[in-house]
Amino acid sequence: MSTSQQPDPRDRPARLTVGVVGAGRVGPALAASLQLAGHRPVAVSGVSDASRRRAAQMLPDVPLVPPGEVLQRADLVLLTVPDDALPGLVAGLAETGAVRPGQLLVHTSGRYGARVLDPAVRAGALPLALHPAMTFTGTPVDVQRLAGCSFGVTAPEELRLAAEALVIEMGGEPEWIAEERRPLYHAALALGANHLVTLVAQSMELLREAGVEAPDRMLGPLLGAALDNALRSGDAALTGPVARGDAGTVAAHVEQLRRHSPQTVAGYLAMARATADRALAHGLLKPELAEDLLGVLADGTGSGTSATDGSDGTEGDAR
Repeated sequence: MSTSQQPDPRDRPARLTVGVVGAGRVGPALAASLQLAGHRPVAVSGVSDASRRRAAQMLPDVPLVPPGEVLQRADLVLLTVPDDALPGLVAGLAETGAVRPGQLLVHTSGRYGARVLDPAVRAGALPLALHPAMTFTGTPVDVQRLAGCSFGVTAPEELRLAAEALVIEMGGEPEWIAEERRPLYHAALALGANHLVTLVAQSMELLREAGVEAPDRMLGPLLGAALDNALRSGDAALTGPVARGDAGTVAAHVEQLRRHSPQTVAGYLAMARATADRALAHGLLKPELAEDLLGVLADGTGSGTSATDGSDGTEGDAR
């Protein structure tokens, strides 16, 4: 569904008062986006100084109040707290009678679907799970990044049109996720995005150790091209010494990592094994080369056919 297509006016929710429970990086950005669509933020709750500053920056003039009062004031409430805190928050709000019949409760957890809101549903709330597949900074740039952002949407069938309309109003693209598939969906996003940050940070640290003054400038074009190729071609985009079966080069990598950054060795070996499996299955890694390579990876000592500086066969490339 393209964001350029506006929903039928009959399917659009009425202009709503909006509240935010949990002024982390996500909630204020979504509320600000809904404000641009004509909805009206009326209350936000936040505990830490950082949350309060964020709310003041993203939602100026919106009062900071306790969570229960947010629900009293708002037709649509964004529950934007950490995943592990969500069930307890929902149960507590329901037990205290804060939930009003007909109130839209929207959580942004990737892990949970709509059922986590069942205690509030029993009090008359309308449950929506709208998870933006985006990393947030807690600054106004997040509102711009929502344009074209996919949202994992889970809701009762009768609320499907309302859920999709809200996502489109925020500039997003709704992607329907079945209730039972939410944990798998969230694991997939964490694998791709969260672990990517760790890998890039480790790579920059190693490049600095190697004497590169601007590792971000070096990695930017390379990682951009690798990401584009992977999204376009999947496993066919695999390159590098593992996919080629260069066991000696991989052994040299392991030896250098053990010397300079031993905490990265386990991750390197795990990813190299996964890469080798996929390259072998895709026909990129020749079976006759795989045995030595997998031996190096299984041993993990870097004691395979080692290469000295400048003779590892890569000839300075980044494949």
